[in-house]
Amino acid sequence: MSQPTPMIQQYMANKELHKDAILFFRLGDFYEMFFDDAELAARELEIVLTARESGENKIPMCGVPHHSASGYIAKLISRGYKVAICEQIEDPKEAKGLVQREVTRIITPGTVLDDSMLSDNNNNYLAAIYEGPQVIGFSYSDISTGEFKVTEFSGDNAFNDLMGELYRLRPAECLLPPSASLGGQWSDKNMNVPTVFTVVENAALSVEEAKSMIKGQLDVDKEEDLDFDLTGPGLLAAAMVVIFLEATCHSHLIHIKDLESYKNTNFVVMDASTRRNLELSATIREGKRDGSLLSVLDFCHTAMGKRKLKRWLEQPVRDITMIEARLDGVEEIKNGLVLKSQLQKALGNVYDMERIAGRIGSGIVSPRDLNALKFSIAAIGQIKELLREAQSGLLKEISEMDPLEDIYDLINRAIDDDPALGLKEGGIIKPGYHNEIDELKRLSQEGSQWLVEFENQEKQRTGMKFLKVGFNKVFGYYIEVSKSNLHLVPLDYHRKQTLVNTERFINEELKNYEGRILGAREKLFALEYEEFVKIREEIAGQIEAIQSAADKISALDVIYSLGEAAYQNNYIRPQLSRESTLEIKGGRHPVVEKHLLTSRFVPNDIKMDSDTRFAIITGPNMGGKSTFMRQTALLILMAQIGSFIPAESAEIGIVDKIFTRVGASDDLAAGQSTFMVEMVEVAHILDNATRNSLIILDEIGRGTSTFDGLSIARAVSEYIANRINARALFATHYHELTELESDFPSIVNLSVSVLDSGDNVVFLKKVLPGKADKSYGIHVARMAGIKNAVISRAQSILDGLEKENDMFIPDVLQQELFPAEDPVREELQALEIDNLSPKEALLLIYRWKELLDKDQQSV
Repeated sequence: MSQPTPMIQQYMANKELHKDAILFFRLGDFYEMFFDDAELAARELEIVLTARESGENKIPMCGVPHHSASGYIAKLISRGYKVAICEQIEDPKEAKGLVQREVTRIITPGTVLDDSMLSDNNNNYLAAIYEGPQVIGFSYSDISTGEFKVTEFSGDNAFNDLMGELYRLRPAECLLPPSASLGGQWSDKNMNVPTVFTVVENAALSVEEAKSMIKGQLDVDKEEDLDFDLTGPGLLAAAMVVIFLEATCHSHLIHIKDLESYKNTNFVVMDASTRRNLELSATIREGKRDGSLLSVLDFCHTAMGKRKLKRWLEQPVRDITMIEARLDGVEEIKNGLVLKSQLQKALGNVYDMERIAGRIGSGIVSPRDLNALKFSIAAIGQIKELLREAQSGLLKEISEMDPLEDIYDLINRAIDDDPALGLKEGGIIKPGYHNEIDELKRLSQEGSQWLVEFENQEKQRTGMKFLKVGFNKVFGYYIEVSKSNLHLVPLDYHRKQTLVNTERFINEELKNYEGRILGAREKLFALEYEEFVKIREEIAGQIEAIQSAADKISALDVIYSLGEAAYQNNYIRPQLSRESTLEIKGGRHPVVEKHLLTSRFVPNDIKMDSDTRFAIITGPNMGGKSTFMRQTALLILMAQIGSFIPAESAEIGIVDKIFTRVGASDDLAAGQSTFMVEMVEVAHILDNATRNSLIILDEIGRGTSTFDGLSIARAVSEYIANRINARALFATHYHELTELESDFPSIVNLSVSVLDSGDNVVFLKKVLPGKADKSYGIHVARMAGIKNAVISRAQSILDGLEKENDMFIPDVLQQELFPAEDPVREELQALEIDNLSPKEALLLIYRWKELLDKDQQSV
């Protein structure tokens, strides 16, 4: 095999350093890929695979134009690949021999900065997990905005808390240290989060090393400047983010200057199941935004406002002072129709300042980005004026933001109003800003006029009407002549290039001009780029002021959005309480009411106080039980983000956690049945709920036999009512559970009303005190179109079962659960119940069920 060419050797040397990435190798105006990378890229990007000569061999090759590379890179990134960008780091004209090339950055799913690869409405998070002996450290950053946060999880529920955060953030990429295997609990099937896992081989080995790396990123000297109290795992996770960014971005990201430590206890805790069931930002079935709570509340006019609204929605707060401040702002905007209208116009002129700041900090900001920043700063001036008379504390605080006038002035003086797309092709600096640039531009413009005059001169001299003078980067200036006119070409023309229908020439006069004008243009382009870099660096020195203004504008946009939603949807301001109470009158489901086209949503009331804590809800399927329970959870959640809510009135005691157990399906990947999944979810609730929590239970025990399911449902209800005393809603078809109302003062029965006229029923969707007398399952089956013969047979069977039920069901809840001689009974009697955790109790019940099933089979 012959020796590869020097260029291919250069490619192979760079590829050796980045084996896990697809190498985009810059050759002129193209990025080329070779060998296995070429075959993979050609397949994934659906581009032509060719071959290139290298010595005596042909090697696979494909390529994409550099000016449209971002679209191809985005496609590879979206499929989980990494792309290493290998650029020409010297001017080919000045190169002696092979042009020097090296990798300037590595783009991974979590390190995307190019706006065309990012979603306006969603953050693009890079997360890191570091598992210690007793604590899990977790950190995440969105490098496109500069957000950087860290927390720690401990205790028996640490892994579930981590999963809740991962589901909330949905990071594009998740980093793990070498000590964490991608198998075990960190495997895709267990994590159940759509992310790319990456092992960071050179992760920090000690807490001191981690602190040093973090201080370097944040530009702080002393350890006390790190304003958080973390143990090792949190610091090691944050350091992993820093290490990975340095390795991939190949530059110091100056916009990431603040590492915020947060605790779950500051927010409403929701596990992954609850977030999914409540459809906060995406629907369960299709994962779409439309149909989610976010789609109802989003009236934001800026991309950064949309992202912040989503963050607020998925992380409700517990601080009643913060919530009231938000509500004050929402109320002022809702009631101030003129202010609302004026803010709408002003916010519409604000660009994505967060991500512009990110591109400034990473050194890739464009002149057009700076003009967008200029327009945004102009809008800030308008907004400050509009808020000058604001009454609410939050709007007053926003009105005091830095006007950024010096940045506006610099951009307005320096950057052309319609700058070129490229940075090194001129057309960036505004006339009047730089004397030498102005002079070089004058020479260039005079040169353009000279070319027009030269072309006319040659047409007259040669008699060729269609002669044309042009320019390209490869051949320079040329005189283009059609082949039909070649007999008219004068002797002083020298052939430069032959095309299909034309020939290109140059003469001495044009060649002399080319030397003068190209020298001036090259100097102009270089000087404009040099001046732009200076401007960029000057603005970068004020990046924290830009980020602060962006934060305030995005908060204003969210407050505006919630005010607009309240105005358009007839929402009211909830009254908040530190007591564990709940009273909502005329509550409506915020999403369902927006999608009812032919009917009016039926509002419902709910009241819970220190005496009444647990509602058992019975009634038919399609009656509205699930909607009512989800509605209750959503209204509480809306109140705790600072939103008005759809109701006539509401007093809401702050909740610390929301739990939902709604439906279940087999988790085949984890080897768990539907019933086991349900029991694990219930165990999690019983282990973690407090008096200040909200629990939503939509059926329990449906995945097993009737008596088993009823026993478990009753035991769970009793435990919540006796031990936890949380506010709880439990929808069930076990009508026997309605008897609990007479045994427990804190339990109340509710039912969904039905208009029954014999063969026909109408579900009124109204929730009323009392228990349901029927489930109306057969009526629902008839409505679904099941054959009349089947319906008649079902009614006959039901009549017979109800007669049998009358004979033995009343005693079921009084009798002993197991026969006296049953060994399971002996084990039960030996248990020290007070020392059992809820999870242990449920696991025992599950094991006993299996034993009893085996005994039944042996009978």
